[in-house]
Amino acid sequence: MMNRRSFLQAASASASLTALGAAAAAPADGPVRRVGLIGAGWYGKSDVCRLIQVAPVEVVAVCDVDSQHLAGAAELFSQRQASHNAPRTYGDYRTMLAENDLDIVLIATPDHWHALTMIAAVEAGAHVYVQKPTAVDVRESEAMLDAARRHNRVVQVGTQRRSTPHLIDARKNIVEAGLLGKIAHVDMCCYYHMRANKKPPAAPVPDFLDYEMWTGPAPLRPYDLLPHRGWWRSFMEYGNGIVGDMCVHMFDTVRWMLHLGWPQRVASSGGIYVQKESSATTNDTQVATFTYDDLTVAWQHRSWGAAPDPDYPWAFVLYGDKGTLKASINCYDFIPRGDGEPIHQDALFEREQYPEDLTEEGIELQAAPATRRHLIDFLNAIDSGRRPVADIEQGHISSASCILANVAAKAGRSLAYDPEKREITGDPAATELLQRPYRAPWRHPAA
Repeated sequence: MMNRRSFLQAASASASLTALGAAAAAPADGPVRRVGLIGAGWYGKSDVCRLIQVAPVEVVAVCDVDSQHLAGAAELFSQRQASHNAPRTYGDYRTMLAENDLDIVLIATPDHWHALTMIAAVEAGAHVYVQKPTAVDVRESEAMLDAARRHNRVVQVGTQRRSTPHLIDARKNIVEAGLLGKIAHVDMCCYYHMRANKKPPAAPVPDFLDYEMWTGPAPLRPYDLLPHRGWWRSFMEYGNGIVGDMCVHMFDTVRWMLHLGWPQRVASSGGIYVQKESSATTNDTQVATFTYDDLTVAWQHRSWGAAPDPDYPWAFVLYGDKGTLKASINCYDFIPRGDGEPIHQDALFEREQYPEDLTEEGIELQAAPATRRHLIDFLNAIDSGRRPVADIEQGHISSASCILANVAAKAGRSLAYDPEKREITGDPAATELLQRPYRAPWRHPAA
């Protein structure tokens, strides 16, 4: 049974999300933008399909080092876009950028390829939508910010929680409305069993994969499994583990909700404590602390065991003296302290508006509305010349802060990064860890 107050709260929330949906409409009569995609795996295809849904675009070029990915993406885009033309396909992003005059480039490669491809795309004159995190080291991320500003291109980072309808509602109607009171602590977590726990032997590289190009500037590991989707994420050679993959989303959302910039200090510790049988090099257990004035933002992940709150296994919790806000990609719950009514809000789905979502392989249905709005914000930023909601600078702060957590764990001490001097204050040895070595012949953008 629903009492009158609960009914009114639910009606108000529904109206709020409806208004957010209406505000997310993209102009249908704008210019047909020429689009290229670098990284045609799971999320690359998903991002392009969301873009086709909200704007007049022509996907003219697709790049991937896996010929099977290329063929599948070209077929899918020819079915989805209005012209039904199949895009040209490439195995080298440099050739694609040289041969095509592109308005927009979407990048959905593994993390170790984000920096070089994004910088090359803005140098070629394109605006860029790049998946999170920005980079695998802080110097790469700095170079990406510099390139975007130098070439005056709009770069949106795929931290689409900033465009998630129910989280926008929570930011406005819970946090900014003052329902939490003084917020002095935030917990963030991920307890998904997402770390690969295999130790396969070396194997021949399949004919359809250019493994040398896939590896690029990263260390060349023996080929053991097809790296796509989840396997590569278990290796620090290509990213920053679960902190770089999952914490960056929650930390970026918390910063956006609370209007936070760079943390004053970052500390972290962790290791491979349980899942020792795997060849994976990422931590199965880690904690990190991001310190601000009168505020501590804490992260914890475990890829084993149970989540303390099964309803919020990947989430953040804002603690205020007047109440608590739990939030995830699926919903949020406001729990008042003392008087007041709890407020619950579920994620917005758009199944009726976009029925093609229901048959798309691998789609995250609860994330699709956020991605559509994130892309619309990106397009509007291009048209207006303003910064997008997840501008490269915001993505840089969130991504680099998470990378700094791993640097702190490796150094064994807390760190204070100075974004103006671009150094770790009073710690030359830790400052050296801000840049990873590149495998020849690839050259680091900060070199």
